[in-house]
Amino acid sequence: MSPHPNLLPREKGLSTGHENMAQEIELKFLVCNDSWRDAVSKEIRMRQGFLCDGFERSMRVRTENDRAFLNIKRSTDGIHRLEYEYEIPFDEAQEMLDYVALQPLIEKVRYLIPAGEYEWEIDCFSGENEGLIVAEIELPSIDVDFEKPSWLGKDVSDDFRYYNVSLREMPYSRW
Repeated sequence: MSPHPNLLPREKGLSTGHENMAQEIELKFLVCNDSWRDAVSKEIRMRQGFLCDGFERSMRVRTENDRAFLNIKRSTDGIHRLEYEYEIPFDEAQEMLDYVALQPLIEKVRYLIPAGEYEWEIDCFSGENEGLIVAEIELPSIDVDFEKPSWLGKDVSDDFRYYNVSLREMPYSRW
């Protein structure tokens, strides 16, 4: 049992020696066509803002439909990240996004696509990042084989411009 009841671990199967420590291994790809739309199982409208940011460390508030979360990450290479996520009251998250978060906010619709034992997340950005579509997959380890669908484009896991924390500072519309 996690020491904090609201902690939502992001990594499956990582043993760090600390029950409340979680690690995320995430790969990012561009999307080369719309054929993924036929496989969507769920749609989530997101609005997120960073309370502090930087590539190595970030803290953000995010709303997902009618729920809200506080998320804290630390990374050194872009693929492996320590990540902690706590559910918070929706009205407080809205207030933080409107009055505390750094601007501009990141706005997107996330589409979930089952893929065997994994799940693809397709993020279609709006606002200052309109036109950007990125596919993400979280894996239990970096060496896991996974199916690469026909709509999957270039691997941008190592290109920091595609990370939300970077898209706030340099939105896609300014590239």
